[in-house]
Amino acid sequence: MNRITAILSVLLVFAANSVFANEPGGGYEGITGLYYGTIAIILAYGVYDIFFKKS
Repeated sequence: MNRITAILSVLLVFAANSVFANEPGGGYEGITGLYYGTIAIILAYGVYDIFFKKS
């Protein structure tokens, strides 16, 4: 995985944390972050696999 894809993956995961609509103390903040972070990583790998992979 090249540097650009890795940097974009990290930025996407950190940017996703600020848009969660859970109110504090609801009990789902951790699992929601894990869920959306996992989806972001999978989608970033898919973009890398389609557009940037040299095979």
